[in-house]
Amino acid sequence: MYKHIRDLREDNDITQSTMAKYLNCSQQVYSNYELGQRDIPTDVLIKLADYYSVSTDYLLGLTEKKERNI
Repeated sequence: MYKHIRDLREDNDITQSTMAKYLNCSQQVYSNYELGQRDIPTDVLIKLADYYSVSTDYLLGLTEKKERNI
């Protein structure tokens, strides 16, 4: 799961600080999400999925298919 979140951020040329501001958390907290040192709350997971237009299943590593079913 954590690799997908980091890869999406890097692929979109976004810094951890920028993403942390969007999620209303510190850069250190966001870094811990990417490193798997802190569980990602459901509301943050949903915000990430919306931001990147991917499914939460993709972020959770349940599928390799990024597209959301709408």
